Amino acid sequence: MADKKMALIATKGTLDWAYPPFILASTAAALGYEVEIFFTFYGLQLLKKDLNLKVSPLGNPGMPMPMAMDKWFPVLGTALPGMESVMTMMMKQKMKSKGVASVDELRSLSLEAGVRMIGCQMTVDLFDFKPSDFIDGVTFGGASTFMGFAGDSDVSLFV
Repeated sequence: MADKKMALIATKGTLDWAYPPFILASTAAALGYEVEIFFTFYGLQLLKKDLNLKVSPLGNPGMPMPMAMDKWFPVLGTALPGMESVMTMMMKQKMKSKGVASVDELRSLSLEAGVRMIGCQMTVDLFDFKPSDFIDGVTFGGASTFMGFAGDSDVSLFV
């Protein structure tokens, strides 16, 4: 058993919000922490077999825009049809060019490192998901399943 524990809650299901839980979890596991991530609501998307994650620039003022678009392109313009796909493609290209691991790779690395991934059963039921929609290695449970671990954790984060 590890000397330290880290508990994470993942609630977002977009490309940009997929990275923090997997980077933190895989890093902590590599440092010897026992790690558990509770995926609830939209965060459950991160456990699906088919990762079709997008990034939305709309309502994300902290997102650095290419070609200094944040200086000349109106925020409302990011709501135009097709902009989400364009921005997602640009973000994926940027990450690839910088050598950033994919979400799929980070997720696999986390599982290989022993990170326990809990899918929120209430959310599964709410959105009519099936266990077969998700990758192997996911445990399904409620908040109480996670709280038992989180209550004894040295680090607890909501990401």
